[in-house]
Amino acid sequence: MASVQDLGRKGWLQAGVSGAGPMDPPSFRIANALVGNEPNAAALEFAGIGGRFQVSGPVRFAVTGGDMDIRRGEERLHAWESHDLCPGEVLTIGALRGCVWGYLALSGGIDVPPVMGSRSTHLRSGIGGHAGRRLQAGDRLPLGRAAPAPLLALRRPLRQRPAGTLRVVPGPQDDRFGAEVLRLFLSAPFILSSARDRMAQVLDGPVLAAGGGHDIVSDGTCAGSIQVPASGRPLVLMAERQTTGGYPKIATLASVDLPGLAQRPTGRHVRFRAVSQAEAEDALIVARAELGHCLDALEEKRPPRAKGGMR
Repeated sequence: MASVQDLGRKGWLQAGVSGAGPMDPPSFRIANALVGNEPNAAALEFAGIGGRFQVSGPVRFAVTGGDMDIRRGEERLHAWESHDLCPGEVLTIGALRGCVWGYLALSGGIDVPPVMGSRSTHLRSGIGGHAGRRLQAGDRLPLGRAAPAPLLALRRPLRQRPAGTLRVVPGPQDDRFGAEVLRLFLSAPFILSSARDRMAQVLDGPVLAAGGGHDIVSDGTCAGSIQVPASGRPLVLMAERQTTGGYPKIATLASVDLPGLAQRPTGRHVRFRAVSQAEAEDALIVARAELGHCLDALEEKRPPRAKGGMR
């Protein structure tokens, strides 16, 4: 599931194309900052496992998203900081531990042609990125011109994301569900099913029956919309959601909690807590400020000690 992503395309919902972009925007932005890129530079997103990479010229790189095994040749490296990679060296990124999505940023960014104003891959539509698809072994990607920058490390990690309770704003079609169903939605645990991708996350748990029916006149969706189809299994719309839908939306996941849901592994439990739109907006403002503080606190790494003694 490796693909080229930037922060997503805007202005094409009326054409049926959602924004795409990273499933975990904060981790994506930190990766770019660590290698001296602009926030919207294109990088690689991968799910589960990273892969093996080589370059034709020297670059800086950083890997973020969670904990994983990263090696340059046989040398173990740390996530959440930048490193050098030279021609002839092999970068190997292993399996993610305790999360789902990882990011590999390279200095200069991935210089694929923009499509509809973005370099992001929209897999459902087959546009953007590298030939509109996920990457395959042997693919070659062009890099942009890199600006000089030091090697950096994240010394102030983001605050812990919500462990299990996620904030939702009720509606817009919560009136199609009875009071007992709404109570169940906000009290019972749900399990993140294996039916998940960049479009949506299906939840297992209690069946949510819509007394008003599961078919509505199609209307717009947003990232975080929680639709309930006739199966009664809620599904949370993600980065590559469809732009309209004909299922009632019992609630909308607060934008601030979307990355946390995306990064929770399959089989984990989640619960929902109702908040007002104003509370959700305030929480997002706080989270964006916290991300800004983390980016401002990036520290230059000390030069490595020379082998055989002090430099």
